[in-house]
Amino acid sequence: MNSLFTYTGSPSFTEFLGAYAPDLLPTRAEALAAPVGDQIPHATTIVAATCAGGVVMAGDRRATSGNMISQRDMEKVFRADDYSCMGIAGTASTGIELARLFQVELEHYEKNEGRSLSTEGKAHRLATMIRGNLAMAMQGLVVVPLFAAYDADRDAGRIFSYDVGGGPYETQNFHSIGSGSIFARGALKKLYREGASPQDTVLACVNALYDAADDDSATGGPDVTRKIWPVVAVITADGFRRLPDDEVAEFVQSMLEVRMADPDGPTAPLR
Repeated sequence: MNSLFTYTGSPSFTEFLGAYAPDLLPTRAEALAAPVGDQIPHATTIVAATCAGGVVMAGDRRATSGNMISQRDMEKVFRADDYSCMGIAGTASTGIELARLFQVELEHYEKNEGRSLSTEGKAHRLATMIRGNLAMAMQGLVVVPLFAAYDADRDAGRIFSYDVGGGPYETQNFHSIGSGSIFARGALKKLYREGASPQDTVLACVNALYDAADDDSATGGPDVTRKIWPVVAVITADGFRRLPDDEVAEFVQSMLEVRMADPDGPTAPLR
């Protein structure tokens, strides 16, 4: 048996794979002859907001290649482990690969150490993996995730953002990434309520994605005719839960009823 399989000096799956089969790591790929970023599907937009006892993350479903819609039902929010998730924006294929590798990385650590990483540990481990993709990012294959987790030590949700060089940067209350992020963040500024219930926070996130789609062509709104709804995940002390489509559809329908009377959506009261 290869000694690498019995060596327990490092709990990192990425380091193990780098020693055993480095060609399988996306960060070891050879540099591209020319930038190809515009030719590969890109994912946008992701929002996250803390709520009472946890955190909510939601993402639209559209992927674009330049000015073309390449996919209408893309998954952009992924379970990382029982108490965390990540959403991806940027190069879709690289982002999906990063999400899957991060899932294995956390599982591998837990099996080796007999415990899970702390919330900060997970955030910093993801930062290291993003930094490893920097050479590809310079070729146009940029992926920037958003990480959210329930922290049992604080009994609260936490959100971490990144740049192409890593990070992480913890953000308070809410954050958004992707081409529609500026519009989604503007919507959350007026809709977010600290300590709101998970249900109210989900509705705020769905409204934020709708506002992003209203102003950003790369962000897809809810597709009522095809029944394609945003991906929504809620993480609390009970663990990660992706809301089923029929439940998300109810939130979307509630939002659309308000939008039929007021296309610009709800407004925040002046104080």
